[in-house]
Amino acid sequence: MENKTICRICGYGEEVLWKGGRPTAAICPGCGHEPDVGDSSLMSPRNCRGYRVGHGAQRHSPLEERKHLLRGWDLLRQMATSRPEWR
Repeated sequence: MENKTICRICGYGEEVLWKGGRPTAAICPGCGHEPDVGDSSLMSPRNCRGYRVGHGAQRHSPLEERKHLLRGWDLLRQMATSRPEWR
């Protein structure tokens, strides 16, 4: 099984969040979500994503916020990096 680096909630892709089909202990720096077995279904990530977007989709880390603003961060473009079946 492959390692997955794309967060199922926000699409952030610079951290190993799933390894060998199991969630790691990593917390997504983009949204603060900690992957768990509940993310294996489609509804949990969709509900978390909807809640996050509905509350302004703030970055979890202020440092990440600054880095992404400098790069011209775009929420919709980042979320589009997640696999189609997770959207």
